[in-house]
Amino acid sequence: MTSFLILAQTTMSPLDSAKATAEQFGWDWHLFISNVISFSIVCWLLNRYAYAPVVNMLEARREKIAESLKNAEKIKAELADAEAKKAEILAKANADATKMIEEARASAAALKEKESQQAISEAQQIIARAHDATRIEHDRMLTDLKREVGHLVVSMTSKVTGKVLTDDDQRRINEQTASEIAA
Repeated sequence: MTSFLILAQTTMSPLDSAKATAEQFGWDWHLFISNVISFSIVCWLLNRYAYAPVVNMLEARREKIAESLKNAEKIKAELADAEAKKAEILAKANADATKMIEEARASAAALKEKESQQAISEAQQIIARAHDATRIEHDRMLTDLKREVGHLVVSMTSKVTGKVLTDDDQRRINEQTASEIAA
């Protein structure tokens, strides 16, 4: 503030006053201009060889980071899709496996039923053959019995009557005996 008052008290022009103040503080125009030129050259060199490459490197790094983040999001989305596909494939495989198991059970039940029906059919055939064999054996035994009874009747009749029976008598007695046994 004192310098402002000093300036106001003096009757010097502002240019002379500036020169006087510059001389009082030891300010030299030549030195100032050389310093400005040197500073400008240093700023230009730093900008050209230090600041610009650093800025370019930082920009390249920023782009790389942005690309990496974009790739990470892309990979995350692909991973989510892969997980969804995996879950879908597993669900489909489980459904197919369940279907196969049900088909196998149905096939086993059908095969069991078929085998059971076949066994029942074979058992019925065996029973029918056994009935046929029994009937045939019964008929054969009945025929043998009739013949034996006929011979016994003839033999007994000839012993009781004391006479020898002719072939006609024997046949007639056999027929009567057979008809009585059959009734």
